[in-house]
Amino acid sequence: MNFDSSETAVIAVRSDPSRSIELSRRKRDLLDHFEGNSEELDRWRDFNAAYHDDDRKFMRFLIPPGKRVLELGCGRGDLLAALQPSYGVGVDFGARTIAQAKTRYPDLHFVHGDVEDPATITSIEGPFDYIVMADTIGMFEDIDGTLRQVQQLCSPSTRIIIAYYSHLWEPVLKLAETLRLRSKQPEINYIATADFLNLMELADFEVISQEQRQLLPRRWLGLGPFINRYIAPLPGIRQLCLRTYIIGRPVRHFPNRKFSASVLIPCRNERGNIENAIRRMPKFGSAQEILFVEGNSSDGTFEECERVRDAYRDSWVIKVLKQDGKGKGDAVRKGFAAATGDVLMILDADLTMPPEALPKYHAVIESGKAEFVNGTRLVYPMENEAMRPLNFIANRCFAYLFSYLVNTRLTDTLCGTKALLRRDYELLAQERAYFGNFDPFGDFDLIFGAAKQHLKIIETPIHYKARTFGETQISRFRDGWLLLKMVWFAYRKLKAI
Repeated sequence: MNFDSSETAVIAVRSDPSRSIELSRRKRDLLDHFEGNSEELDRWRDFNAAYHDDDRKFMRFLIPPGKRVLELGCGRGDLLAALQPSYGVGVDFGARTIAQAKTRYPDLHFVHGDVEDPATITSIEGPFDYIVMADTIGMFEDIDGTLRQVQQLCSPSTRIIIAYYSHLWEPVLKLAETLRLRSKQPEINYIATADFLNLMELADFEVISQEQRQLLPRRWLGLGPFINRYIAPLPGIRQLCLRTYIIGRPVRHFPNRKFSASVLIPCRNERGNIENAIRRMPKFGSAQEILFVEGNSSDGTFEECERVRDAYRDSWVIKVLKQDGKGKGDAVRKGFAAATGDVLMILDADLTMPPEALPKYHAVIESGKAEFVNGTRLVYPMENEAMRPLNFIANRCFAYLFSYLVNTRLTDTLCGTKALLRRDYELLAQERAYFGNFDPFGDFDLIFGAAKQHLKIIETPIHYKARTFGETQISRFRDGWLLLKMVWFAYRKLKAI
């Protein structure tokens, strides 16, 4: 749908007559609709309370409280206030609407202006943790141009969240208006998700994930909330939902950035691999430290870690810690808490993942290509017996399930090699209470946390080698049952919101 933006009018700000903004004819019509029918729109919001409640609940899931949040097209500020920001700024082109927002939420900051006007964006002090466009992007006349302007309010860690109606629902929404089940709406752009993805790419934003919500936007004696929570998120069904949420990040590359690295090596009954881990460890990063976290072994692994630390103290910074609890997950949490490097990395002590490949993981984080790197053993051919056939099949099945759960293609969630920035891990740890201490493996605590933080996740293939010392710590059937329980746990925490 094309609009002639040359037809403009100057609209004076009622609260500040010295200021004015220039609006196209289409935007004047939108302004007249929203400000001239405010009482009627309030009645319709009450009538469709179930829809609005679900939308705000999911936005609160996407954006934790206490963040710096900018909402473009904020209306009266209800959504912005519901997000409980530490610093919240809302922008809207309706002077009367902004005046109401300032009265309702005096602790928030509101700006009267057109978000497509560069002067409006320039007047706002950033950066922000989250920038929200909820049901406003379809009203823009230059979507990619506006997104490009928003870049100046972003840091590398900023997340942009765009919420809009699925274009598949356009006939249903028009019918609802005819049947007076929905307020009469002005003309907006109904844009397919694929078009949004293209427009974001043009504006140098990268899509991290997308979600669909609300298959039945009514309560209907509790049936609507049940369907929307448990049925609507299922594969094949979620594409039919009313609401789509796109989460993106600004594209930034840092070819000259230098980060230090902390390599964590959890070890239990791996005495024969400890010294080889140091001998084969390449030098990389601006500085490097190795942390052995020993898990109460019966073969003298702890003593071997101490011997290796002392033997290589002239060439390596090595720390040796002993677990208080059990399991690799406990070892990872203890080691990362003691790490001081910019990039945190995990190397399994069995050395089936070659230590020589670690610089590749570090470079992905250092350059800004991703914020969380997960290894995958299922791309290159493996050495004989490196992975048993049943394990291989199970890994493929779980990879499909977990890819759906975290909205990112993962082929090997059980690969122990992972890397992320320490500052991102610290945020993940602060919000760990949402998931709780659920993961004995240590892999899914990080993967689910990265997905909840909207980190950019990339898989990096490794050449998986056969174990040369000791025995695997994994029980196929016992741990397989734990993984099935984890799938259900993740579904409730990441999908059935």
